[in-house]
Amino acid sequence: MESLSESISRLPFGQADKSAEIADRVLGDPLVAKLRERYPELDERVLRLNMNRLYQMTTEYRNCRSCPGLDACPNDLQGHSTGINCEQVNGRWQIHDYKTACTKWTAFEQQERIRRRVTSLYVDEKALGEHYDEEEMLRLDPNRAVAVDRLQEYVQTAIREGLPKRGLYLQGDFGTGKTYMAGYLLQKLAKVGFTGVIVYMPEFVEDAKALMFEPQKLKETITLMKDADLLVFDDIGAENLTPWVRDHVLGAILNHRMNRKPTFYTSNHDLDDLEKHFSFTHKEGEEMHKGQRLMDRVRPFVDVVHVRGRNHRGSRN
Repeated sequence: MESLSESISRLPFGQADKSAEIADRVLGDPLVAKLRERYPELDERVLRLNMNRLYQMTTEYRNCRSCPGLDACPNDLQGHSTGINCEQVNGRWQIHDYKTACTKWTAFEQQERIRRRVTSLYVDEKALGEHYDEEEMLRLDPNRAVAVDRLQEYVQTAIREGLPKRGLYLQGDFGTGKTYMAGYLLQKLAKVGFTGVIVYMPEFVEDAKALMFEPQKLKETITLMKDADLLVFDDIGAENLTPWVRDHVLGAILNHRMNRKPTFYTSNHDLDDLEKHFSFTHKEGEEMHKGQRLMDRVRPFVDVVHVRGRNHRGSRN
């Protein structure tokens, strides 16, 4: 937002005398009148010395009254308006300005704090949604009522008693909203301060193979997944595993988290099918004991939640 001096400088040549008109308009503004009522000792000389502050306060107040939205906020500091307070120092009155955040900015900041607590790896953040509504999830598909109730129960327990060490295994057909529900879980718990990571497994596994040659980046990624309060492996069982990724990446993460922090999964496979998936790699063929070893870090630490319903792909979840 431009200042009073900038506004005056844009006046056509010969109209600079309108600056007095602008000043008189500011001094006659209802906000300034209220200020003078609150501080009757303020004289006009002090007010005129602080005309720029008063101009900014009155202008930004009007901007807020006809708010065009946070993205188009015309005020000097987005989402904030200027306020004025006065104090007497050594017998002289001084005027100070300050910034006050509007409700739209406060809501935006709260949403940003929540967003920063949830890290998405290879998952489209738009797909996770910014607003989750339990009633809407049920209205769109009543068949998943049991799953939604189970997630709500988990959230309430975590808020009331702290994070359980067991996670959830969201199992269901394609497009039933498993990823959306995992995002709901992360966002609800991020609001109370828990951090979360959600990882789309098919792309993560492909990237992990490449990260063999970038050990520092790989270490940072694994540490992020180990340390998050909540970790979601999205679409597990759809990835093309190698023995190295299975045993040294996925195994290391799960080994660190078990009995410490909850891990969550979304999958089209049941646990038995997932074990078969873990037991086979194109490089080594079938290694049943390797699959069983990894499942020993999954099966005992999850409760299975069946997500039923129709395929919602291409529509809202």
